Amino acid sequence: MVHSPQLSANLARSLTQLARALLAAARSWSLYPPEHPAIGASVSRLADAIREAAPGGLLAIGITPETLLVEGAAADATGPVAEAAALLHDCDLLALTLAGDTPGDAIRDLLRLLCLDEGERRRRGGPARIWQSEGHPSIVVEQIDYEKVLARQEGHVPEPARRDDLWRSIVTALAGAAHPAFSEQAQQRLLAIAASAPDIGDLAGAVMAPKRSPDGSPMITSQAAAVLAAFRHLNGIVRVMAPERLPELMNNLAAAAVQLDPHVMIQVLQSEPAEPGGADLVKSVAGAFDDARVAQLLATALALEGKASERLATIFNTIAPDENRKRRVLTLTRSLLSETDFGRAGQFQTLWTSMEELLVSYNDKAFVSDSYRSALDGVAVRADRMAAADLPPELAEWMDSLGQHNVRRLSVTMLIDLLAIEQEPDRTKQVADDMEALAEDLLMAGAYDEALTVARALAGRAAHPGGTARDACRQALDQLGESLALREAAALIGDLDGDAWQSIQAIVRTIGSVSLEALKPVLASERDTLATARAEELILEFKNLAVTRLGTLVSDSRWFVQCRAARLLGRIGVAAAVPLLQPLVRGADPRVAREAIAALASIADPSASRALQTVLRASSGTTRRAVIDALVADRDPRVVPMLIRIIAESQPLGRDHEVVLETARALGQVGSDEAVPALITLAKRRAWLGRGKVRALKEQSVEALVQVGGPKADTAIREASRTGDRMLKKIIAKRVTSQV
Repeated sequence: MVHSPQLSANLARSLTQLARALLAAARSWSLYPPEHPAIGASVSRLADAIREAAPGGLLAIGITPETLLVEGAAADATGPVAEAAALLHDCDLLALTLAGDTPGDAIRDLLRLLCLDEGERRRRGGPARIWQSEGHPSIVVEQIDYEKVLARQEGHVPEPARRDDLWRSIVTALAGAAHPAFSEQAQQRLLAIAASAPDIGDLAGAVMAPKRSPDGSPMITSQAAAVLAAFRHLNGIVRVMAPERLPELMNNLAAAAVQLDPHVMIQVLQSEPAEPGGADLVKSVAGAFDDARVAQLLATALALEGKASERLATIFNTIAPDENRKRRVLTLTRSLLSETDFGRAGQFQTLWTSMEELLVSYNDKAFVSDSYRSALDGVAVRADRMAAADLPPELAEWMDSLGQHNVRRLSVTMLIDLLAIEQEPDRTKQVADDMEALAEDLLMAGAYDEALTVARALAGRAAHPGGTARDACRQALDQLGESLALREAAALIGDLDGDAWQSIQAIVRTIGSVSLEALKPVLASERDTLATARAEELILEFKNLAVTRLGTLVSDSRWFVQCRAARLLGRIGVAAAVPLLQPLVRGADPRVAREAIAALASIADPSASRALQTVLRASSGTTRRAVIDALVADRDPRVVPMLIRIIAESQPLGRDHEVVLETARALGQVGSDEAVPALITLAKRRAWLGRGKVRALKEQSVEALVQVGGPKADTAIREASRTGDRMLKKIIAKRVTSQV
């Protein structure tokens, strides 16, 4: 048994993330100038997505109008993958090959190419030719047969294959007006089109294309009406200008019909138009179907639907009323289906038996009256008549209720209600995943209020103890917090107004600390901006939970990122931040070390003072002096308790002698009365041995007390001059004499 290749789960997920990142980057490129921070963030996310999706350092992607292909396997043709495929296909691309280490400049060149004006891109020979001269070798671009496309547009091919202004005017007239009027030139073009089945199919596809709902889904009835109108005009032109070619036209119409969407053709064959000759045209087209064409239409419809419906049986009975022909067509249909995945399925034989019975024996005359059948068949005609009638005054309000905002709100409400009533674990997980995907789409669309509603619904179920959906909803929230959609929204927080920013804040708080992953890229900025200020304040709300999330910023290779991380850890001020700050203190960059030391000094925990003490012990000379200077740079009294703790936990006459001297000097520079008791205690230190070290301690302590100044320090010095030992009295007397 032959199976179609399938993408692995990891590759499919990576390809979806790559598609999201590509769409977001293309959108940012079209909205902002190249130097805007949003472009840099989008490029970085796209580079990360390429790196994750590239197995073995290289990723080759095939492009179709509906989906993307990797190693011959198609991705799920929905959501961001389908949108990315449409974007790339509209840019005339057939394939992309991406290196895993694609640099940012190459990605910027690719975005510039994708956002290039269509006319300019084609005038310059197409994307591949442009990339050959301007692109980066880490990306390989393959394009469609561009010469044929240009030839069609520039009129270098014979009628009716040209897709020029005349062709477009015919398509517009057929798709718009109920009774279009054609010039003599347009009539000649229609006559030429009638002689070519492929061009009839292109014309039908072009008039069908606009008939879609706001969400992009096809409106089958309207599309069928448009196709039938095109067929009717072709039939009218041929009937008047070349009646001898009518049999040829019917064959061409039947051949073109087989290539169209079977759902649309079934609707066409089922309709009974009110225009003169319309019903005869449908019967003539149906009569022009030979066995092979009927079998092809039937096989396509069965493969798409996976079953035979009563509606399909009705059409089949109309086209092939003869019993023997039905059997012949079904034999051909089964042969065609055997070459598809549907025909290779294990249950196909059972399904085929039931389908064959329905298609051969179906007759609805016993159940459907002639009047009811006529009413059903005339639905499309009545719809056209209603559209042509005077519109009710409430139409604007009705249409507004079908607008994108209301449709989104309805989708959100329905999914939340479904999650609330669902009890089966498997179904609950599926609904939670659907809600997470919806939240991502809402974030990408900028519908932050609706995204917040979805996130709160998931959080509510996740917080319910013992609930069926708790684990599934928590997992969905975690996935949303790490999604590219939230990162894209976070990248724009500097440009959001107050209401939108409040919604983003609420979303982050609702998701939890995992959402901080989306805020971290915002902090990778050397300059302080509104975006960095907003991100920092939001991160600080998570306190202890934010510490471990900041680890990747601490290990970043850029000094300004490390500085920002150290500053944040200091503002959080918990003991858990100390292990992250210690490596920064010992780092080579003095700017980072200064921020890390200041952060440690602001943490009111013994572990922070011990960390600084360890650094002071391990350093010497200018390095130790630099650490002390960093501590007292701002003369912040909040560092005094830490300095006092360092002295208290050190050995002034042992290995920590130099550390204590530097710390005493630092206390004098800060100039806080809180340091006076510790300095007096140090000045009164006595020892039988090591008189040189004792003298140095007393001198530095007295010097620091003089620098502190103020009534409290002066009183302490006078008291020490009376009650201190002989050495201390001499040092104080000498210091007082030198001042005089």
